[in-house]
Amino acid sequence: MKIAFIGAGNMAEAIVAGIVDKEIVAAGNICVTDISENRLQHFAEKYATETSLDNPAAVKQANVVVLSVKPQVFPSVWPEIEEALNPETLVISIMAGVPSARIEGGKPIRVVRVMPNTPALIGEGAAGIAAGKFATEADLHVAEKLMAAVGATVVVVEEEELHAVTALSGSGPAYVFHLLESMLEAADRMGMEKGIARKLALATVIGAAKLMQETGEEAGALRKKVTSKGGTTAAAIQTLEERGVKESTVAALLAAQARSKELAYG
Repeated sequence: MKIAFIGAGNMAEAIVAGIVDKEIVAAGNICVTDISENRLQHFAEKYATETSLDNPAAVKQANVVVLSVKPQVFPSVWPEIEEALNPETLVISIMAGVPSARIEGGKPIRVVRVMPNTPALIGEGAAGIAAGKFATEADLHVAEKLMAAVGATVVVVEEEELHAVTALSGSGPAYVFHLLESMLEAADRMGMEKGIARKLALATVIGAAKLMQETGEEAGALRKKVTSKGGTTAAAIQTLEERGVKESTVAALLAAQARSKELAYG
């Protein structure tokens, strides 16, 4: 497998680091392109990949092309890339808000869309994967294998579901950081030392997530187990319910989904 990454941003680096580390693809079979020579030098020195300033040249040598540029850059770089594509080349897009149909442009281009999230930067990501009109099962397996190098993957049946994936996991880390911000602000008001509060808050969030993952229990059931009637947790949960935190969170995710659709379809 020879892969060309078009764009040398953080997410491209996360994927390259993962697939090289896990020996899914040899570094010599990866070419990264970008307009920044500093970024290309970084990839060459740290990961021993090939690099290029020439998108078409890199694409012609690849059987998998990963579009890892910013969505607003796509219209300017795509025409020369499309022209250089081989008929059998698989295109994997990690661009948010760009439907596969826009990449295909009515042509039989095999496109798989991936919606990753930022914990992929440390190999703990969550990615939703969807096939375009002309992608095959084998193409999905290739995308899964690559993304599994940086975290969990889920294949959705319809590409439209990626809007929900964007709202849930794509934007999801920000919700967790928002919660941690709130917890740490409360800790500060209670007079806790910042380092201690940070350590406890992080361990609590990580531990709770792992407990739910390893037990397989539902979030509501686990919450009830730690909420004794008349206790401190009950007082906290009652306040959250009175202030409509759950309803606000649901509304926030629905707003993120709606915005994802707006970006995709105008």
